[in-house]
Amino acid sequence: MADFSINEMLEMQKTLQDKYKDKWEPICPEAGKNKLLWMIGEVGEVIDIVKKHGEQKACQEENLRKDLVEELADVLMYYNDVMLCYGITAEELKQAYTQKFERNMKRW
Repeated sequence: MADFSINEMLEMQKTLQDKYKDKWEPICPEAGKNKLLWMIGEVGEVIDIVKKHGEQKACQEENLRKDLVEELADVLMYYNDVMLCYGITAEELKQAYTQKFERNMKRW
């Protein structure tokens, strides 16, 4: 199975945003806070699945796992909206992620 890149997600999210541009708030820095709040709500839905059913069931029971993965996809969709709102590129994210990884590797 091929990797699913940040660039692919961003392109898909741009397509989705373009389709609903007349119904949804625009993708711009002013909307970034709202997208972050929606993303936090989706994280809450992920946590609810684990909290209500337990870690093992969320991983092993087919329907719960499907719900868990779908909610994580929602988190990523809003995450990509945030990146679009602030004009963050996959390259910028990779650079920051790599730098943070390297610092964390030396941290403890």
